[in-house]
Amino acid sequence: MKTRFTEAFGVEHPIIQGGMQWVGRAELVSAVANAGALGCLTALTQPTPEDLSKEIGRVRDMTDKPFAVNFTILPTLKPIPYDEYMDAIVQSGVKIVETAGNNPKAHMPKLKEAGIKVIHKCTSVRHAITAQKIGVDAISIDGFECAGHPGEDDTPGLILIPKAADKIDIPIIASGGFADGRGLAAAIALGADGINMGTRFMATQEAPVHETIKQKIVSADELQTTLIFRTLRNTTRMFSNEVSKKIIEMEAEGKGIDEIGPIASGLKGKLVYETGDENAGVWSAGMCIGLINDIPTVKELVERIVNDAETIINERFRRIVA
Repeated sequence: MKTRFTEAFGVEHPIIQGGMQWVGRAELVSAVANAGALGCLTALTQPTPEDLSKEIGRVRDMTDKPFAVNFTILPTLKPIPYDEYMDAIVQSGVKIVETAGNNPKAHMPKLKEAGIKVIHKCTSVRHAITAQKIGVDAISIDGFECAGHPGEDDTPGLILIPKAADKIDIPIIASGGFADGRGLAAAIALGADGINMGTRFMATQEAPVHETIKQKIVSADELQTTLIFRTLRNTTRMFSNEVSKKIIEMEAEGKGIDEIGPIASGLKGKLVYETGDENAGVWSAGMCIGLINDIPTVKELVERIVNDAETIINERFRRIVA
């Protein structure tokens, strides 16, 4: 499948494995790249910029295909040396960066000088328009169904994707709610040039996620996610567990980030993936969790999605209009 995205970014398939805290590591990223899609190494999963440089080296040891580094800028309780992380990315020679969170304008001169293509993840069309103006090379438009941060507008992909396609001239990646070939075909029909998947890649054999959590994803349905931090205007979609329910209760009681923060600690979420205890902390999951029924290899998953999408486009669409 050739789209504006595959041609501009030098990948075989119009699929991105989005940046995921604690999950976007070398093993998964290299497997995605070797399958012909675009893997994203999550910069802030690495404890220091030096560790990020080493992890980029690990990816290169496992693939010679293109891959990206995810660089997310969000409010945190503990200051993060963003400039040092960006320097590590640039000095590594990586040629694709996925930015997310705050506007990446301050980092664009350094990225462009290094010849790096930028995909910016947005949750609204107005933010996508701004990102295009500052010179990013592609937009990943994130619908309300997504894991992580869906923004504050609550706009689902069925509206957001075609709306973005009407306003944006650069390649568009549809994100949020995608897990199979039907989703890829639908995204193409809505005007996108590919899809971004996070939750679906968590349930693959190469993902650095405890087997118990992978099985939890397979057995879950679309109703087992919840939104936290709504009162803090930092809405985040997580798997519905004891911890996320506790946070919602605390928000209802008027508690602020100082009290909620330690419970929602990212380090506790890391324990979920390492130990298999689903209630060790909060962990991200999108509504597409209800579409995930197995734990294939990354290669099997990517090939299945592309083949199913091609079948839908070549057979079902043509049969309908014949």
